[in-house]
Amino acid sequence: MTFALHEISGLRSAVVGIARQAGATILDIYDGAFSVRDKADRTPVTEADERSETVIVSGLKSLAPGIPIVAEESQARGEGGFPIPAPKRFWLVDPLDGTREFVARNGQFAVNIGLVQDGRPVLGVVLSPIEGIVWSGAVGIGAWRQVRDGSETPIHARPQPPNGLVVVTSRSHSSGAEGAVASAYRIAEHRKLGSAAKFGLLAEGSADLYPRMGPTCEWDTCAGEALLVAAGGHVERTDGRLLEYGKPGFRNPDFVARGAW
Repeated sequence: MTFALHEISGLRSAVVGIARQAGATILDIYDGAFSVRDKADRTPVTEADERSETVIVSGLKSLAPGIPIVAEESQARGEGGFPIPAPKRFWLVDPLDGTREFVARNGQFAVNIGLVQDGRPVLGVVLSPIEGIVWSGAVGIGAWRQVRDGSETPIHARPQPPNGLVVVTSRSHSSGAEGAVASAYRIAEHRKLGSAAKFGLLAEGSADLYPRMGPTCEWDTCAGEALLVAAGGHVERTDGRLLEYGKPGFRNPDFVARGAW
């Protein structure tokens, strides 16, 4: 069974609600004391990552029973996932994207929930808990920006601006290779930001280019790619091919995300 466009559109608002519940759970912990430990891959994890994931997984199971869920912290524990080849539909969840930013208490972290269908992201929700902003999109339908009071505005990625690009790169993982990619363009502003909120800025037309030359996983990009494509933007590997989802190990190659150009 394949979801029709109207079914994916109906899922979007429900997933936005699940993301907001997870965000509230994260902020409850953020405002207090919390401990940090390292996972096997030497990346940090906190109680906020794990409690957010519990909220999201429970919500998705109630919303769409039977659709597999691949979530970052479950994967780190060796739980969940599925045999290869990947199923026709599955969720990809990063319950706290930007754990290093969360630990640093700089506010630049996000919640990512994406839906893959036939190997491509079709629905994406990215929440910035601190800002109270949710960017969401369904490919073939459109994209929206929702603020804290629940009001939504349609958003669109913008064409290449004549006065130069606003480039966004990772605060914690940027490299010289990303600067080399950006140097091929006229740059008006360069901002370093944490988390998949960078995709939200491209989708709403506040930024234009996000090169990522370094390791990411599918749960880091699925929601953001669906959102950006729904808003008219693009995400491509450095060789011009599309990212693939449901790969063994869920690792991404280098990629470049851009606006409507």
